[in-house]
Amino acid sequence: MAKLAGYLRAGLRPGLRFIVFLGASALLAVPSFEAAAGVNLPKLEKGKGEKCVEDTATMRRNHMDLLKHHRDDTLRRGIRTTQHSLKGCVECHAGSKTGSVASSKEDFCVACHLYTGAKPDCWDCHATKPGKRPVNQAAQPTASPLMPSHGGSQ
Repeated sequence: MAKLAGYLRAGLRPGLRFIVFLGASALLAVPSFEAAAGVNLPKLEKGKGEKCVEDTATMRRNHMDLLKHHRDDTLRRGIRTTQHSLKGCVECHAGSKTGSVASSKEDFCVACHLYTGAKPDCWDCHATKPGKRPVNQAAQPTASPLMPSHGGSQ
């Protein structure tokens, strides 16, 4: 029995060293304060307008809520304004290289959404370039005189 206790004690020392080593490795793997504080934020091209519709901090924190509210006002309530419209954002923030907000990793929307790990669904319906129609809208047939739109009378 004494021999077994001796083997266990001897076996614990290397195991304990290994546990300490794992703990130290885990601490070193934690991002630095600078990285956690967002020092390496994406480099974004300045918008084309004089100033944004809201201050930068508000837009970073709340742009998705502003866009959803604008969407609800427009689609569900029929209220059309331009203050928080996605079309206005695209026109102002389209990159000089691509002419888009979502064509490359450096474009305005993609750069931040990649950084934060968010995947917006705006581009499923909306164009990423000013003055362009999204692919799924461009493929839809337009109303013709032979086929009334939405069943209404003309």
